[in-house]
Amino acid sequence: MKYVIALLAVAGMWVSLLALRVHNEDPSQAPPCAVTEKFDCGAVNHSRFAVFPARTFDEDPKGGAVHIPVAILGIVGYGLMLALALTGQWWLLLESAQVGFFFAAMLTYLEAYVIQKWCIYCLWSQGIVATILVLTAGTMALRWWKQRRVMSVGVS
Repeated sequence: MKYVIALLAVAGMWVSLLALRVHNEDPSQAPPCAVTEKFDCGAVNHSRFAVFPARTFDEDPKGGAVHIPVAILGIVGYGLMLALALTGQWWLLLESAQVGFFFAAMLTYLEAYVIQKWCIYCLWSQGIVATILVLTAGTMALRWWKQRRVMSVGVS
């Protein structure tokens, strides 16, 4: 299972890299994922929420405080999940997948109710991190169940 999760983490890094490419493009160019009025990842990746911490309304996007693009946080997070999956550190992988899932869920909320536009890359990332979370939790539950069963058989 660790290789499936590792492959998903690599896919998440790739999707985050694509989102970072859109983030770094000139906002006047149409991004390749501007499909419809509601699906426009350029609008999402150039919004004030595309950086962490989010820019304020009166802040100049080119200057001011240091802001990290959310896509870079995705690349780093998926890289961490990849390393944890390959080393078999299931508990830390579960914790990092939970953080990633809730971070992506917050961004999905912002897309739905604040920006009111969807980013295809963000939706893919949400699906990937949710799958990593479910697979990690399932693997841990299965390992716990097998260990408990072995212990109960050994006691009898």
